[in-house]
Amino acid sequence: MKPTLLLIIGLFFGLGVHAQSSWENIAVQGEAMTRHENSFVECEGKLYALGGRGIRSVDQFDPKTQKWQKYADAPMEISHFQAVSLNGEIWVIGAFTGSYPHETPIPTALIFNPQTRKWREGPKLPMGRERGSAGVVVKDGLIYMVGGIQDGHYEGFVPWFDVLNPKTGKWEVLPDAPRARDHISAAMVGDKLYLAGGRTSHAAISKVLETTIEEVDYFDFKQGKWISDITQIPTPRAGNSNLGIGKYLVVMNGESAAQVPAHAEVEALDTETNQWIILPSLNQGRHGTGALIFKGKIYVAAGSANRGGGPELNTLEILDWKKAIQNSIQ
Repeated sequence: MKPTLLLIIGLFFGLGVHAQSSWENIAVQGEAMTRHENSFVECEGKLYALGGRGIRSVDQFDPKTQKWQKYADAPMEISHFQAVSLNGEIWVIGAFTGSYPHETPIPTALIFNPQTRKWREGPKLPMGRERGSAGVVVKDGLIYMVGGIQDGHYEGFVPWFDVLNPKTGKWEVLPDAPRARDHISAAMVGDKLYLAGGRTSHAAISKVLETTIEEVDYFDFKQGKWISDITQIPTPRAGNSNLGIGKYLVVMNGESAAQVPAHAEVEALDTETNQWIILPSLNQGRHGTGALIFKGKIYVAAGSANRGGGPELNTLEILDWKKAIQNSIQ
């Protein structure tokens, strides 16, 4: 087939050149550390890359100046977590420290204050329910933690669901999710907490990458119960990043046994119709990092370019959400 015809077909179906050019690699000032198994979160208008394997600094990105700066040191190695922003601070809950395959859950919350550039310990995790690689979200001033695994990549994946009141430091055990997941990202869409992707890491029996989960589940806060198997994720993967944007659940990044390069596919679930929409793929596939939505743009930074431990990245990409979703549903 002639290249010209391929280009026309690609443009017609919203793929090919159109999809690849939709993500923008930002020409930044300064440089962030390379890292993976980290988090990436917005707090008070600034974006923060923190954690990762080894000791990694807290790096701040200013969207106005497009400048990175080393902002603070880390108190310890912090990996495999989904950081959340609450009341002007960044909370790390459900994280690991240590080396593969027996990474150890960090038994307390770690809280970073960007104004003071200081860390402090927060509440202890629920006794006996400590784990890392869990999904974490904030809703109505409370912090929800779901899934995770107790013994690194080795064994002990769980379906547990807990909620923390940050004001009192008290935890409450909630109904288990329909299935255990680790290397999972949670996302709020309206009054529903969605789980898509993840896996059940089990290095004890030499099964890690191939244990990805296809089913999508959500917890309905209005009904107070889990709804399971509403659909299947188009590209099974773990170590992915999920975002709730309007009525859409956006799934991106990740790793799987299906390919050596990290996943670049970006897919959105219309939660009103349960139909999937294919969005432009990332310029650089990556896993083990976070993504965020800020002023109408999706930002993603860092991560690993291949499944497993590297090469580690420090690049940053953005996508204009409104344009991308409009082009994809036309």
